[in-house]
Amino acid sequence: MTAECRTAGERGRVTGFRGRTYERIRGDLMRFDDRFGDHRGFLEPRLLEAWRLLTVDRTPYLHLDHREAHYAKVLLDALFGRDAFLDEIIWAYDFGAKSRSRWPTKHDTILAYVKDPARYWFDSGAVDRELYTAPGLVTLEKRERGKLPTDGWWHTIVSPTGSEKTGYPTQKPEGVLRRTMQASSRKGDWVLDFFAGSGTLGAVARDLGRRFVLVDDEPVAVDVMRRRLPHAVVDLISSRGEAALRQRDLMRIHDGFRRCVARHRQWVE
Repeated sequence: MTAECRTAGERGRVTGFRGRTYERIRGDLMRFDDRFGDHRGFLEPRLLEAWRLLTVDRTPYLHLDHREAHYAKVLLDALFGRDAFLDEIIWAYDFGAKSRSRWPTKHDTILAYVKDPARYWFDSGAVDRELYTAPGLVTLEKRERGKLPTDGWWHTIVSPTGSEKTGYPTQKPEGVLRRTMQASSRKGDWVLDFFAGSGTLGAVARDLGRRFVLVDDEPVAVDVMRRRLPHAVVDLISSRGEAALRQRDLMRIHDGFRRCVARHRQWVE
């Protein structure tokens, strides 16, 4: 891995939004809504560690709902730099109850950044294409090839009765992660999810020929991943004195490459 991890003091000197330092932005966000402090304390150490581990051509994606996306965008600009911002993807769906007192909330936000704006990998040719919504306006050749998705994605949630369903409450559909992985990684690459949940990233990585590391500290999530990825290797890693991981035991699941765990055990020790 090529990047260096910033210390707390160095983070205070990072210049972000309109030239203001990271610590100033973080303080302003917490004064506006102190609930952001808890969420930030959960997200920030994982994001910084992921950023440190990324090679120069990698792309981190952060999936959030409408309540947190705007806070996180400003924070990420401060942490990584505004020039590292690549895309804001809106994932729209239409399932479940709908409010009658406001516009029903039926979308999530995916923020994409790049480690190096001049060297990142993005393969649009590897991405599954979509049908044209107005096929009569394009040539037959284009209709048959399909169109490249834009930054607005229409994709159903995981079907409550489908074979993909694991029962985990925040499970994401494989199709959404497949699209990001096809575009931003190659076969044989490592992919990492610090918020693994039901293990969807691992399932997609396995199918696409990527190697993976999944991290979660919820026993229910680990049980789901064990069933979903029966050939994965599970390592229990105890965090001692590492505030970044909230002094809790973590379950790291990966696809048999124990050397990766041994090489990066300093993450949590």
